[in-house]
Parts: sequence; structure tokens; C-alpha cells
Amino acid sequence: MKTHSICVLVVVACAITIGCRHDMQDQPKYKPLGQNRFWADGRDSRPIPAGTIAVDELNADDPTHTGQANGAFLDTIPLPVNMSLLERGRDRFDIFCSPCHGWLGDGNGMVARRGLRAPANLMDQRSRELPPGYVYQVISNGYGAMGDYADQIQDVRDRWAIVAYIKALQLSRGAPLSDVPDDQRAELTGSSTMGGRQ
Repeated sequence: MKTHSICVLVVVACAITIGCRHDMQDQPKYKPLGQNRFWADGRDSRPIPAGTIAVDELNADDPTHTGQANGAFLDTIPLPVNMSLLERGRDRFDIFCSPCHGWLGDGNGMVARRGLRAPANLMDQRSRELPPGYVYQVISNGYGAMGDYADQIQDVRDRWAIVAYIKALQLSRGAPLSDVPDDQRAELTGSSTMGGRQ
């Protein structure tokens, strides 16, 4: 008799819990075209705040976002190139580019040292002749074995900063010591590696 009572109790408890089912689709929520008495206009959907841009609605077809103008790659960097931009470019390059391209951009990063496919040597003649807009597009969209970095480097200014730093690296590799101002020449002759890196 005791077992029978327990079975009846379990069946009743199961019936009660099934009857109290509350699915996610039944919970209170705003629906895009639903009504809402809280707002004066009676709509669930709210107007888009001024000055905001949805992720998929960015009008990014200007030269700063594409690296191109009139179907040709930009041959200049569309931002003021100063020490602040170059320092930011070095920082971003060290984080995102050096694992493959190496600290000096010569393609001797950890990826190549570990036996994987060697990335482009950014210091060779071909890479030196590439316009900045092309380099920007490769960073944004990828090329060959290199994937795109648009998601990792979302700020277009950071991408241009990397381009500026690469161009500065390229220029520095072939520049004679006489191009360096006298007051900074001692800094360079005192160390054999860039910033103490190996």
C-alpha cells in the first residue's frame, strides 16, 4: 500500500510539473513589430539613436576604408604620418604581424622557424614597391596563405598605422647613416638591433 501511495504521488507531481511548463518562447519580451503600452507611440521597436551605425550598414566605400581611389591603390597613407601613428603601428605590428613576418618584417617569424610555410618577406624589392593601399587591402582582406585581419584589427586607423610602420621599416633597411639627424646618430651606432630585439 505504501508503494502504491508513492507511485500515485510521483504521477501527480509529474502531471503538475508538466502543466506548469514555461517555454522560452512564452516569456515576456519585446517583438520587433509588437505593441508596447509603456511607450507613448505604442511600439516595441525604438528609433535608432542619432549618430549610430549598425554593423552591417557601415558605408565604408571611401578610400580610407578601401585603400583605393578611382580603381587604383592609394600611393599615400590617408592619415597624418607622425611618431604617434608609427608607434601605434609598431605596437599593432608586434602583436598581429610579427608572429609570421618577424620583428623586422623579413619573414623570419616564429611561424617560419617552426617549419610552417614562410610568409612574405616585407623587406624584399617587390614588397618595397607595393603601394600603401595594396598593403592595407592585404591586411583587411588577406591574400594567398594570409587570412584577413579585418576582425582582429577592426579600427582602420590601426591598419593604416601598421602600413605606415611597414613602410618606415622598409625605408630604414636601405637608408644610409647620413640620413639620420646628428643628434640621433649615436643612438643607432650604439646598438646593433632594433629596440634590443633579436
